[in-house]
Amino acid sequence: LDKARAAASWSRHFHPQKRATGVVPDEAVFEAKAGPDTVYLSAADRWGNACSFINSNYMGFGTCIVPDGCGFTLQNRGNNFIVRAGHPNCVGPRKFCYHTIIPGLVTEENTGELFCTLGVMGGFMQPQGHLQVLTALCDYGLDPQEALDQPRFCLQGVDSALGSESVEQAALLLEEGVPAEVRSELQRLGHPCVEVSSWSREVFGRGQVICRDTVSGVLCGGTEPRADGSVLAW
Repeated sequence: LDKARAAASWSRHFHPQKRATGVVPDEAVFEAKAGPDTVYLSAADRWGNACSFINSNYMGFGTCIVPDGCGFTLQNRGNNFIVRAGHPNCVGPRKFCYHTIIPGLVTEENTGELFCTLGVMGGFMQPQGHLQVLTALCDYGLDPQEALDQPRFCLQGVDSALGSESVEQAALLLEEGVPAEVRSELQRLGHPCVEVSSWSREVFGRGQVICRDTVSGVLCGGTEPRADGSVLAW
């Protein structure tokens, strides 16, 4: 993006003294309530341009630092650094900590054209969820909604402090719907499995997907059945 053009557009459309004018409180819209959780959204157009976006303050109000003249707090993902000399995630200069703000955008290998945008929120379930949803799309040929509807698994206890050490004795959480014979075989192989059902399934994350057919340009979306997302077209 051209910085001069962006600055000119900003000056035309953003007026600090008016930024709160006309803002409708969340609860005034269909009695919706603001929540503290991470939000994922994506958008794509007919030309194959797309945006995959995850927003999260982390730990409620983030850092509790509000930039001068702005109405939001800065995020607190620096909390995911650890203090252990020699560890890849040890705090240090010019480093980004390991964290889970990882919105996904996938392109076709041969042409570079858009294949899909995807995001599966849910803390350290995110990389696990991305892998499972993307595998369903690419390896099994499911459409976005089918890919999101599939039962998921989650290694319990993954965090940034210990990395791979955090899952050495982890339980393998299996969502209801995973066949009993699959669970039995996993247990036979040494995985301590726990079935998760009902509201507790939130541990498996919340995802959204938009896929694009590179031949026709048709867009196809899917939304998370475990949460209150939606697919909108215009």
